[in-house]
Amino acid sequence: MSDSSYYTTLPGEGLEQKLDPRLAALVEAYPEPTLLLSRAGIVLGANRPSETTLGPARVGSPVSLTLRAPDVIEAVREAGISGASQLVAFNLRVPVERSFEAHILPIYFDQATKSGTPDLIMLVFRDLTQAMRVDQMRADFVANASHELRTPLASVTGFIDTLRGAARDDPTMRDKFLNIMSDQARRMSRLIDDLLSLSRIEMNLHRPPEAAVDLVPLTAHVRDSLSPLARGRGVEIVLEAPSAAVQVRGERDELIRLIENLVENALKYGANGKRVEIKLRAEGSEAVLSVRDFGPGIAPEHLPRLTERFYRVDVAHSREQGGTGLGLAIVKHIAARHRARLSIESEPGKGAVFLVRFPLSTG
Repeated sequence: MSDSSYYTTLPGEGLEQKLDPRLAALVEAYPEPTLLLSRAGIVLGANRPSETTLGPARVGSPVSLTLRAPDVIEAVREAGISGASQLVAFNLRVPVERSFEAHILPIYFDQATKSGTPDLIMLVFRDLTQAMRVDQMRADFVANASHELRTPLASVTGFIDTLRGAARDDPTMRDKFLNIMSDQARRMSRLIDDLLSLSRIEMNLHRPPEAAVDLVPLTAHVRDSLSPLARGRGVEIVLEAPSAAVQVRGERDELIRLIENLVENALKYGANGKRVEIKLRAEGSEAVLSVRDFGPGIAPEHLPRLTERFYRVDVAHSREQGGTGLGLAIVKHIAARHRARLSIESEPGKGAVFLVRFPLSTG
């Protein structure tokens, strides 16, 4: 069958922007993101999954305008010349980093000739993001959990041995050791809960939430739920929020966790300032949430690393306050999933401000 049975001539490139319905139906039937290209790398058609993954395809333009992946573009060029299929791994870093495999598949209309210059090229993408994140999370979980659980576990094991021996018949020492063991067990429980929460968030990092959520009642809820903890530390929580709704696309429980972690962090490390301020406002196309404490502040060299897992400015003080070293890492990942920007401002002696800027929901 001649080429003209599949497409008609387009001046210059030799193909028409309007794809033959049969080829368009074939491309649309693929469950994975798929682009159909000319041998010169001009986009002829795309299916719906490709628009979701890569954005709208620029039909009639070079594939380089649709896909920012130099290795894939080069493989398409080589396939258009040699007719050899290619497999290329690449990453897209916007809006969040994702990993893909690109299958570059030459198409020959004449089945008797399957070498040399192909008639068309099919570009099929496989999203490896979740599989790679699961593998990385598994490795991180083992490494971090083994490191952080070793100390409390050794403490509990040591006190068990002591209670079986010298302290067996000493009620005073027994009560003291049991209280310490209980504290260490709670520390391990908090750590495991935070690790599991972080894993769940990371698994869905590339899937932004779709539901509209009003941040005004959420911030009020967090203020009310943490007020007893604040009173126990002699700290006042002040909330400044508009009366009108401030809606973002989000998942309610994750947003509550983000606000809670920021306020708890301020209560733990800025309590000597006696005041924590939560401010929420709509600013242009963004919802801006800030949590400020008036404590000792943070030295500049620590600011870039605060959201790393298990990074602590003061390890002893963090553990004394019940911190797991994961609170701000969880905040960072929740913000990333919600396509929000987290920034931290602080000067020693002047407290710290944690700012999160969310895109406002337009729906």
